[in-house]
Amino acid sequence: MNVKELLFEKLDAKQAEMVKHRRYLHQHPELSFQETGTASYIKDFYKNKDVTVTQPVQGSHAIIVEIKGKHPGQTIGLRADFDALPITEEADVPFKSLNEGVMHACGHDAHTAYLLGLADAFIELKDQLSGTIKIIHQHAEELPPGGAQQIMASGVLNDVDEIYGIHVVPVAGPEVIGFNKENAFAGSSTFTLTIKGLGGHAASPHKTHDALVAGTNFVNTLQTIVSRRIDPSEMGVITVGAFEAPGGANIIQDKVTIKGTARYLNDDLEQFMYEEIEKVAQSVAVGFDVTYDLDYQFGYPVLYNHPKQTNHVVDILSASKGDYFEHLVEIPAVSGSEDFAYYLKEIPGTFYIVGCKPEHTETPYMNHHPKFEVNEDALIVAAKSLGEIALNRLMATE
Repeated sequence: MNVKELLFEKLDAKQAEMVKHRRYLHQHPELSFQETGTASYIKDFYKNKDVTVTQPVQGSHAIIVEIKGKHPGQTIGLRADFDALPITEEADVPFKSLNEGVMHACGHDAHTAYLLGLADAFIELKDQLSGTIKIIHQHAEELPPGGAQQIMASGVLNDVDEIYGIHVVPVAGPEVIGFNKENAFAGSSTFTLTIKGLGGHAASPHKTHDALVAGTNFVNTLQTIVSRRIDPSEMGVITVGAFEAPGGANIIQDKVTIKGTARYLNDDLEQFMYEEIEKVAQSVAVGFDVTYDLDYQFGYPVLYNHPKQTNHVVDILSASKGDYFEHLVEIPAVSGSEDFAYYLKEIPGTFYIVGCKPEHTETPYMNHHPKFEVNEDALIVAAKSLGEIALNRLMATE
């Protein structure tokens, strides 16, 4: 039996344990940068195992597990995130969140569960491995500046030759693995605009500087940035997600707060979108005789899947198609963002998708929805696919 067959045999034996990990983590979700219990659970899992466990980012919950093979080879990084979202769960599952207002609505519980199972199998096989595997249990993917940036800044991954990661998404079932090349996930930024005017009586608008009208003009004009200022061949999105203007029917407001996000698949658009949004705010301030404060936060960069490593992944997984999964498909660029992008800025690698659509569900609830669910068969698909990629790349010479 070769190493891949041994690995798969061990993963099959650990499948139920992976599900158990996932359900425990699902019941005990924690927000970004607050994952104390989750980190303790992960560290406890590695107690008394023959590996090196470190927490390289002071004051954070990131955990790096180093598995050294007996033979020389590359150093490969495998990452899973473990933070949750400020969402009240509505999914009807017996292992529902016990933390009010917090939910694993993006699948990070599943990510951590399959990586724990995979790491355990690799530890048991370390005498037959070439090279070194670095298991990256990452905190705070959901909240910029994000955990990946902190881990990279620590230097703990400076010796990593290649890095790989997965996200579960219910666009298809676990029988489908999706990949894309080059600019694969959008970069993102967020903004909060506060407009201050002069309030007053609704019957005397001429004696006011209406912040609400100025704000609605700002929202409408924003739409021209993508439609008129960006090359139509480029992907750009600007979305306003909140418009806060509490008051009464006969009161003209003196302040409104607007929150939104910008997305782009070209890093050159990051600064450009900021400058254009600032221009719109300036023009509204002049036109409506109001003042403004723009708090603009640059978020995650565009995630770039390195073509060479992505091609290797396609070749590796193509050989297993029809075994533990059925379809390997190239997918379009994704408008969502991922802080795995920080790893790929410095380390060659790729980030791909495993379907997690629940069985007997025609229209699944997507990631970040309060009724989001994971088909737990995705755990074994994720573990096996990432496992065989790591085995192959550990021994790679190019």
